[in-house]
Amino acid sequence: VQGCDGSILISGAGTERTAPPNTLLRGYEVIDDAKQQIEAVCPGVVSCADILALAARDSVLVTKGLTWSVPTGRRDGRVSRASDASNLPGFTESVDAQKQKFAAKGLNTQDLVTLVGGHTIGTSACQFFSYRLYNFNSTGGPDPSIDATFLPQLQALCPQNGDGSKRVALDTGSVNNFDTSYFSNLRNGRGILESDQKLWTDASTKVFVQRYLGLRGFLGLRFALEFGKSMVKMSNIEVLTGTNGEIRKVCSAFN
Repeated sequence: VQGCDGSILISGAGTERTAPPNTLLRGYEVIDDAKQQIEAVCPGVVSCADILALAARDSVLVTKGLTWSVPTGRRDGRVSRASDASNLPGFTESVDAQKQKFAAKGLNTQDLVTLVGGHTIGTSACQFFSYRLYNFNSTGGPDPSIDATFLPQLQALCPQNGDGSKRVALDTGSVNNFDTSYFSNLRNGRGILESDQKLWTDASTKVFVQRYLGLRGFLGLRFALEFGKSMVKMSNIEVLTGTNGEIRKVCSAFN
């Protein structure tokens, strides 16, 4: 939230990871383990922020995406507040609201579509989208943008009044592959999050989805290549260097 400074990694009451958008994030132990091993051989040199940026790159690589060069030298922040998470794009927000939040960090509409395209791998929890399946906007029915043949599958995975923490793939049929299947799902009304599906229904973002799909009549873009470029832009947001911040000894706690 403050920038690429590892603030999400801090544990404790009132920290970023306790904010509603972040409560079901996972994988902290992977970063902690990497930090412990690095500190054993190279203490006080590699920041948690750098480890997080490198881990993001490697997660794409191991799921058959392309690699990219990650600039290093970040330092870790000394602030982590749950209240700051209001700056994060929300899963019910309009595309305009998402674009405004991205623009505030120097990211454009293509970056928005590209980075959200990272949902080609990973999962979400039923609690973040089940409202679309049963009584969307108090209509008594499902979100009309959901493909009618896909709706029963989602309802089976997330029954009404069921376990809200149950995980569901964000890219149906290709959860472990970094590819353009996610964008195909948006075109077919199979986006999981409301904010994801809106990338297809809003004209300003739809054009980039179409370009990543290589649809006829649109100048093609190579998603795997552009993703690395947008990740570098995002990882350079409000970076701490020099004597600013610190190099944490443990990623989950300030020094």
